[in-house]
Amino acid sequence: MTCATTAFLLLAASVAAADKPTNHLAGETSPYLLQHSHNPVDWYPWGDEAFAKAKKEGKLVFLSIGYSSCHWCHVMERESFENQDVADLFNRDFVCIKVDREERPDIDNVYITSLTAMRRPGGWPLSLFLTADGKPIYGGTYFPPDDREKDGSTFPGLKTLIKAVKKLHDEKPKEFQQQADDVAGRTTDLLAGLARGVGLVTLDRDLVAGTVDALKEQFDHTYGGFGSAERNFRGPKFPMPPALLLLQHEAGRNRRGGVTPPLPDEMVQITLDHMARGGIYDHLGGGFHRYSTERTWTTPHFEKMLYDNAQLLEVYASAYESAKNPAYQRVLRQTLAFVEREMTDPNGGFYSALDADADGEEGRFYVWTDKEINAALADKDDAALFKKVYGADGEPNFESKRILVLPMTLADRAKELKTTEDQLETRLAPLRQKLFDVRAKRPRPFLDTKILTAWNGEMIAGAATAGQALDDKKPIETAARAADFLLSHMRTKDGRLLRTYGAAPGQKAAARLKGYLDDYAYLVHGLLCLHDATGDKRWLDEAKSLTDVMIQVHGDKDAGGFFYTANDAEKLFARAKDQYDGAQPSGNSVAARNLVRLWVKTGEEKYAKEAERTFKALAVALKSNPASLPALADALALYLDAKEKKTPHKP
Repeated sequence: MTCATTAFLLLAASVAAADKPTNHLAGETSPYLLQHSHNPVDWYPWGDEAFAKAKKEGKLVFLSIGYSSCHWCHVMERESFENQDVADLFNRDFVCIKVDREERPDIDNVYITSLTAMRRPGGWPLSLFLTADGKPIYGGTYFPPDDREKDGSTFPGLKTLIKAVKKLHDEKPKEFQQQADDVAGRTTDLLAGLARGVGLVTLDRDLVAGTVDALKEQFDHTYGGFGSAERNFRGPKFPMPPALLLLQHEAGRNRRGGVTPPLPDEMVQITLDHMARGGIYDHLGGGFHRYSTERTWTTPHFEKMLYDNAQLLEVYASAYESAKNPAYQRVLRQTLAFVEREMTDPNGGFYSALDADADGEEGRFYVWTDKEINAALADKDDAALFKKVYGADGEPNFESKRILVLPMTLADRAKELKTTEDQLETRLAPLRQKLFDVRAKRPRPFLDTKILTAWNGEMIAGAATAGQALDDKKPIETAARAADFLLSHMRTKDGRLLRTYGAAPGQKAAARLKGYLDDYAYLVHGLLCLHDATGDKRWLDEAKSLTDVMIQVHGDKDAGGFFYTANDAEKLFARAKDQYDGAQPSGNSVAARNLVRLWVKTGEEKYAKEAERTFKALAVALKSNPASLPALADALALYLDAKEKKTPHKP
């Protein structure tokens, strides 16, 4: 999609909505919040105004947290937030607050932890009933508007919950407040858990080996990736780049993870091969979808996130440097092209996400019928070859339609067809282009155009690393341009980072919201990768400067490590320390690795000391739940290498 097309679509959407009444979200910059600005629910953004209104009018708060590419967020909007009956109940008895979790991950982190404190499952949309001072009383994820029967049980809908929570508040106010205080207390305890036991665990290679062993236990030997063998690795299955990077680096150290197979490099290869062949990868447009809904990587959840593609560029770049596999090279070049074509702002920054839905239907933009393939490829031989190579010659794999996959590698298919891999790819490229051109005319998924510092830092790292692996200057130049944009537009005069960049309707784009730990950590990671790729000292100097600010405003002076929010940030009822690696590595894990890299690059001992304090603060968590902190284990391995003056892979 061109920048002009993007601008036109956003303008068209704003014009179409112009005649609808607006709520209090109309002046926001988040595309997700603007999607809800015409709901009959009288949404407020998070802030003093909403909570002051709740206190003044004696009302409770309903908090809804989501993001623009969330399928079930859209479902809940259509069913409930555009439902006048539901809106009337909310508007009468509640102050309703809508939060974009990508803009305000601090709010999301605290309140999703509160669901754990309630022993409720978490996810998005995140739906919570709060007191007027922000303490949670009850919550969940997706709720339908009306009660639903399933397996002989009745699941309450929003209308029932609204009335029940209001009744409890009115009839038993002391019990209501006590329950809210209890949930808030348990949430605070969960978020503070990492501070306990600091210094009780020895920082040694056993912690790293334990993490590799834990990943082995979760590894799917058939299709790669990680999950539960007891559940037969049923989905969802996520790519887990932090785990793959640890395994790559351990293989590079020639410590083969013990004698028990699978070895680290085998785990990486099996996973990357199957992901590159599966439906989680977009074989026409490049780039990876969010995750697979099942074991084989065939059926994805179709949104495309900047941070997934950024991290996977790093993983595939490292794999390509080691193996020179042509399939990995194709993934790198096609994913870089996707990011440049569809995710890059004219000023150089990167957009956040592409939705899973198009015209309200999940995956519609990406799947095919036989008739559509035949029409795009008029030549019967071309159509037959394409269908054979991309698994479209058998039964449909997505309801009555087809997700394109590679049932076997192009190298193996070339042998079967008695040709070479290069010759087969030369023949397939124009066929893919024909289908790509047809697909480009379909209704497109919504593009979230906000620019987030943290995710941009990840893409700077991914593009710089990929360019280095491919010996291609263009991705490195793209990374440098993005870094220049962030440093000039998303940093205050006193050196503090800002979180997000975007424009409210009719206004000029600007940066806003104080940066979080991951904004500093991920951007520094990107700058250090740029320094690796270019040798330009400017990037190292900028990385040092931002790290020094991070230590000052996020550092835990008592226990070590870093708080997610700055010392002068808005105070929520609990304060989080970014704990575990998930789809993205935790800010503490990345910060620790950055500190070690800065120590190695500059020789300044202050960075080594801060790194060691961070490892000690998190060592209990790493020992007790190693598979949840692979990026921290990777950083610790680098730290131990540096102490022994061994650096077998790039710092």
